[in-house]
Amino acid sequence: VQLVESGGGLVQTGASLRLSCVASGRPLSTAAMGWFRQASGKEREFVATINYISSITYYAGSVKGRFTISRHNGKKTLYLQMNSLNPEDTAVYYCAARRTYSASSSLTEYDYWGQGTQVTVSS
Repeated sequence: VQLVESGGGLVQTGASLRLSCVASGRPLSTAAMGWFRQASGKEREFVATINYISSITYYAGSVKGRFTISRHNGKKTLYLQMNSLNPEDTAVYYCAARRTYSASSSLTEYDYWGQGTQVTVSS
């Protein structure tokens, strides 16, 4: 399985971005997926997760109400709509997938990872 993120960039405070993650290889229609991020000098942290039929989503408290995770299984694509961005959201954002269908906020429960896309929010 390969995961490739895109959509990152440099934006100003208050702006929006939409990240995408395209999967190739093993079908992921039954896999839970998630977004994580890692700021410079910090550990990788959970952002959002979604189960395989999009009926369950979880968010980190710091992004709840601003970010929305979604997926299109037919297109093998995971999305993260990010609104009202602020400098604290600056990080490399990673897409990840599990072998199972249950959503999870635990980094260690993910089996496949993308290379990441940089999001930088200026003040």
